[in-house]
Amino acid sequence: MDNAPAAHRFDQATLGRLGFGASTLGNLYRPMSDAAAAATVRAALDAGIRYFDVAPHYGFGLAEKRLGAALAEADPQESTIISTKVGRRLDAVAPGTDLSAVRQAFVSPEPYESVFDYSYDAVMRSWEDSRRRLRRERIDILYVHDIGRYAHGDAHPRLFRELMDGGYRALRELRDGGAVGAIGLGVNEWQVCEEALAAGEFDMMLLAGRYTLLEQGALDSFLPLCAARGVRLVIGGPYNSGILAHGVKGPGPFHYEYQPASPEIVARVAAIEALCDTHGVPLAAAALQFPLAHPQVASVIPGMNSAARVGEAVALTERKIPAAFWADLRAAGLIRADAPTPA
Repeated sequence: MDNAPAAHRFDQATLGRLGFGASTLGNLYRPMSDAAAAATVRAALDAGIRYFDVAPHYGFGLAEKRLGAALAEADPQESTIISTKVGRRLDAVAPGTDLSAVRQAFVSPEPYESVFDYSYDAVMRSWEDSRRRLRRERIDILYVHDIGRYAHGDAHPRLFRELMDGGYRALRELRDGGAVGAIGLGVNEWQVCEEALAAGEFDMMLLAGRYTLLEQGALDSFLPLCAARGVRLVIGGPYNSGILAHGVKGPGPFHYEYQPASPEIVARVAAIEALCDTHGVPLAAAALQFPLAHPQVASVIPGMNSAARVGEAVALTERKIPAAFWADLRAAGLIRADAPTPA
C-alpha cells in the first residue's frame, strides 16, 4: 500500500519510546507561564525526547506558539519530530468573553475558541496556521482531531462523511505532495480508527486512553488490523485520566475517563497497585511501559507540565520491571492473556 513507507518511518526507533504530549503548554485547566513552558520543552530536549505532539485546540493556538518558540531557539535545524492536528478551526470569541476563565478545559489568553470543521478548506487552513505558529517549514505527522462517536455522538455519520469527502482529500494532497510525512487520527476510541482504515489510507493513529493497563479491547480487532496494514500507534492518556499515575491508596477523588471512577475501576486499580507493591514497581512506570510492548506502538506521550515532570517520566520509562510482575498480572486476570508485555 502507498502509505507503508511513511508508517515505517515513524516507528519506535524514530519517535522514541517516550514522547511529549503538549496539551499542558496550552494552560490545560490552569495557567503556566511562558518561561515555565519553555523550560519544560528544554528539559524534554535535554532528556533526549525528540517527538512532540500538539494541536491548535490546546490553548487555542497557545501550545503551538509556545512549542514553536522553544524549538526555534533550541532546535533550529528542525531535527525534532512534530505532530499536530486538524479538524478544529479557531474562531474569534464573542466580545466580552472572560479570557481568564476555563474555556474548553484551557485557561488561555488567546481570543479564540475551537469549533469542529472537517472540510477541505478548514484542513488546509489549519495546516497553514499551525506551520506559522510552530515556525516550521514542514509538519511531520498530521492527525484528525476527535472524529468519532466518542466526541460527536449521533452527529458522527455526518461529520465522518464531511471528513472523507473533504478533509481527507486535503490530507492526501499534503502527504502525497511531501508537505507532511504521515496522516492519521488523534482520537479517544479505536472503533473510528477501524472505520477510517476501511474508508481510506492512513499511516498513524494517536489513540488516547484505549490501550492501557486498564483497557485492552483494542487487541480484539484493531491492533491486528494495524499490524496487517502497517499502521503505527502513538498512545496518549496512558494514565487513564490520572488514576494509573497516582493509584487509589489516598482519599481520592479518583478520576477515570475525565470523571469519578466507578467502584469496579477503583478495585481493579487497587489490585494492580497491590502487585506493584509486591514487586517494588511504581504504578506509573507499569502504566507507561505496558503499551510499549506491543509491536505496533511507536511511542507513549504523557502530558508533562514542568521540567520536574519530564524527569519523572523519563525515570519511569527507564525503570527496570521484573518479568514476574507482568506474569502475576496476567495470572490474576488483571491484563489480558494475549497482551504483549515488556521483556
